[in-house]
Amino acid sequence: MASKHVNPTRMEMKRIKARLKTARRGHRLLKDKRDELMRQFMEIVHENRVLRERVEKGLSEAMAALSTASAVMSPEMLEQALLYPKQSVELGVSYKNVMSVHVPVYEFKTKNNDPSEIYPYGFAMTSGELDDALSALSGVFTDMLELARIEKTMQLLAQEIEKTRRRVNALEYIMIPEMEQNIRFITMKLDENERGNIIRLMKVKDMILQQAHGYEI
Repeated sequence: MASKHVNPTRMEMKRIKARLKTARRGHRLLKDKRDELMRQFMEIVHENRVLRERVEKGLSEAMAALSTASAVMSPEMLEQALLYPKQSVELGVSYKNVMSVHVPVYEFKTKNNDPSEIYPYGFAMTSGELDDALSALSGVFTDMLELARIEKTMQLLAQEIEKTRRRVNALEYIMIPEMEQNIRFITMKLDENERGNIIRLMKVKDMILQQAHGYEI
């Protein structure tokens, strides 16, 4: 149904046609954006699944080694060994643009590059299982950081996909059909006015002929 506030004039029809052309172009671009976002989202879902499995495996190994260390070391000795960490980490966050979505990029660096700095204790009074646990945790840390980035990216892409989908549907099922209906309505009214003008002109012609020649048509 045409809008009740449409002014059935040629100027209005020209304006609506220009809007319709823009809406169709925008609809096409938004559909392309939605499809590309979906493609990238599915790729990241696959990456997330693979990486999550690797992180869970690494954490399981680290927890198993830590449990073994807890069994062979007293709680006081274990707490004392881990009380003062030697290594420190700085985490930086930047952003990159993916289809107008600003996704995070995490970067970290350690205070120094000495691998032994992950062990904040001497080796004389601790077990090798504790060394294995810290080594496993250190190895999985990078994957955990990457997993956090991927899951945040998935969340942002999903929000953008939903937003784009709503815009596509609004254009496809509401705005474009309404503008097309308004154009048909204006065209019908203009045709009616044109036919009315022709009929009036014919009547005026008949009246002029009747007055000029003194006979009725």
